[in-house]
Amino acid sequence: MDGVTGILVVDDFPPFREWASSVLQNDPALRVIAYAADGIEAVQKAEELRPGLIILDVGLPKLNGMEAARLILKASPACKIIFLSQECSADVVSEAIRLGASGYVVKVRAAKELLKAIRAVLEGKRYVSKGVSPQWSMPKGR
Repeated sequence: MDGVTGILVVDDFPPFREWASSVLQNDPALRVIAYAADGIEAVQKAEELRPGLIILDVGLPKLNGMEAARLILKASPACKIIFLSQECSADVVSEAIRLGASGYVVKVRAAKELLKAIRAVLEGKRYVSKGVSPQWSMPKGR
């Protein structure tokens, strides 16, 4: 795909998947290669397609986003995951980062931050949304 990052978008709300796709298609270096509506489908598509990046919601049916990410990263440790969720508690964000996510964007800030987060993560940086409470920190012992 010559410098183009394939992206799997995982969210159970179709209008949000469509919005994310429309944002991502504006960057020629990004290509949405598949969608998933639940955690089990996300794991299956990640294993089958090996996307470079997964945009993943926390609250998913069948298998939540955290468990899906754990399974995906076990099978494909090089895969980058950015959580994109309404959930913004420090505990949830800390857990996402602890399990290996490269980024976390709160949905209310997605319009301003999603592409910024993707660029940062693809450059090897970590990105955590400004919408997350300032008490957020890495879990102790890390």
